[in-house]
Amino acid sequence: MKGAVVRALGGAGLASAALAVLGPATASAHGLVGRQDLPIPRWLFAWAAAVVLVISFVALATLWPRPRLEHLSDEAGRRLFAVPRLPAEILLGAFGVFVFVLTVYAGLAGTQTETANLAPTLIYVIFWIGIPILSVVFGDVFRAINPWRAIGRVLGTVAKRVGSGAMPEPLPYPEKLGRWPAAAGILVFAWVELVYAGRSDPSQLAIMALAYAAVQLIGMSLYGVEAWTQRADAFGVLFNLYGRIAPLHFTGGVLRARPLLGGLPSLQVVPGTVALLCVMIGTTSFDGFSQGPTWSNAAPHLQNFFTKLGFSQEHALEAAFTVGLVLVVLAISGLYRLGIAGMRSVGGIPRSTDLAGRFVHTLVPISFAYVVAHYASLLLYQGQAMSYLLSDPLGDGSNYLGTAGQTIDYGIISATGIWYVQVAALVLGHAAGLVLAHDRALALYRKPRDATRSQYWMLAIMVGFTSLGLWLLSAQSQ
Repeated sequence: MKGAVVRALGGAGLASAALAVLGPATASAHGLVGRQDLPIPRWLFAWAAAVVLVISFVALATLWPRPRLEHLSDEAGRRLFAVPRLPAEILLGAFGVFVFVLTVYAGLAGTQTETANLAPTLIYVIFWIGIPILSVVFGDVFRAINPWRAIGRVLGTVAKRVGSGAMPEPLPYPEKLGRWPAAAGILVFAWVELVYAGRSDPSQLAIMALAYAAVQLIGMSLYGVEAWTQRADAFGVLFNLYGRIAPLHFTGGVLRARPLLGGLPSLQVVPGTVALLCVMIGTTSFDGFSQGPTWSNAAPHLQNFFTKLGFSQEHALEAAFTVGLVLVVLAISGLYRLGIAGMRSVGGIPRSTDLAGRFVHTLVPISFAYVVAHYASLLLYQGQAMSYLLSDPLGDGSNYLGTAGQTIDYGIISATGIWYVQVAALVLGHAAGLVLAHDRALALYRKPRDATRSQYWMLAIMVGFTSLGLWLLSAQSQ
């Protein structure tokens, strides 16, 4: 029976790889990729990725007999140097507020042409893609420049001084609420980015940015700045998760070095954590899936359905894409839950153990890998636009920095080079997930043999996620 289960898992992994080979190819909605001239067929990439993950799994089972990351805490790591905490927080916080104000002002007062206004590129490219990459290298950089956190702290300090320290204590943050507000916030942002018809309108983006900041300030006033930032601020929470991958972290005014991935095992699992990461992986997946023939054939039927209900053509299309977005998120969540259910069948741990929560940190590098794979070309190409947008943020013909005449160099990297970046990101991200899962299993299961057997299921999940990613990217522009 057990052997049959293992064979079934192997078949599931092969089926996932076959999906990447035979499934329809799609392109990222935001990618700018030309024709790729690859030295080997794309289907070989899918098989090679699956083989790499299997080899990684075997190597871990053989060479990693004891947990190595589980004992690390948030304060662990080699001390590098101390940073004057208060001056650094004031300076970086002021910078974050300045960028936020500039973005909102550009969106409201500048030209409403998307490509000539600073706001869309700053939000969708630098903020949404650039900060995660910086976080994986340098740690949770967004916490230092988080504009609404900086404003909330200043307002709190002013209120205490005006009130002579008689301000009431913040309400305790509801434990059951956990990271659910953050998960909802990421889903809403993804909906705006991928579904909303006005997503490129600079003034609409500016108004939504102000609305989001207002919600954050209200939450901070009720539950405290730090409690709200660590649980409910969608971007603060997500970028903190990515920062836990980094080999650097800042704590207590000291910059420390730690093993890569070393910050993830100590992640405190609260309600909504699994949902947050499934939302992130699912929405990024839908970005690619929505450009493929499968969705292109299904979307018109859904749109017609909503049109018959009385929706306008535009709103019917938004409704159809909303359905697709939610279904893909649910599919990703279901795939993860299926693997967790399989792990429970192995035995060796108490039945009451929350395996979905215990292994959720393995999804963090996968989520980041999907971000890089889907948006690498956008960052490399459109990110260059910042050179002239900063010089002319309103698109009114100004040239403050003398760089308004610069253009985007699409030859900075070839389409083939981007493909290699995408494949490498997917393979490395999922291999990192395997490392974290294996390390956690060794700490949870009483016998190393049971820990390894439980990871057959995690291997199937990783191969499935990798194959899905390659399917979505396999032929971006032929």
